[in-house]
Amino acid sequence: MSDRIEGFAPVYDAHSRVLILGSFPSVQSRRVDFYYGNRQNRFWGMLFSFFGEALQEDTAAKRAFLARRHIALWDIVTACRIRGSADASIRDAEIADVPRLLREAPVELILCNGTAAYSIFCSRFADCGVRYLRMPSTSPANPRYRKEPWFAALGGVFGDPHSTMTDINQ
Repeated sequence: MSDRIEGFAPVYDAHSRVLILGSFPSVQSRRVDFYYGNRQNRFWGMLFSFFGEALQEDTAAKRAFLARRHIALWDIVTACRIRGSADASIRDAEIADVPRLLREAPVELILCNGTAAYSIFCSRFADCGVRYLRMPSTSPANPRYRKEPWFAALGGVFGDPHSTMTDINQ
């Protein structure tokens, strides 16, 4: 088992409407020092695709994208002992202060990226007062990944970003 490893600070601002919670940064993510750093992970491709934007690879562009699209990003485990990137090996976990983030941002929906994030979140924050959902993991290790549940959940908050129709009664 490894030494205790620290995760990343949350990415959010006072306009964040959706909080996406992962479990803990993978080895690749820790190497590039930002969320979902494994290029095989489908997270960034799915998220940029939902909003109809071309995927940006650099961290600054991803941070700007999250702010522009009002998305907060964090991991439910902020520090732990872990073997490689295996969620099942997480030990001595320090849990994110989700209530603090919810006090600081108008989050309407929490999306847990995978079963581990969802299980840990539910064990601590099931009564947080904000709707939350378990989403299919975007990890390359998940053969059952589908983007449609992600698109449906995001669309529930942001509407259809591809729609060009406007309401004539506005």
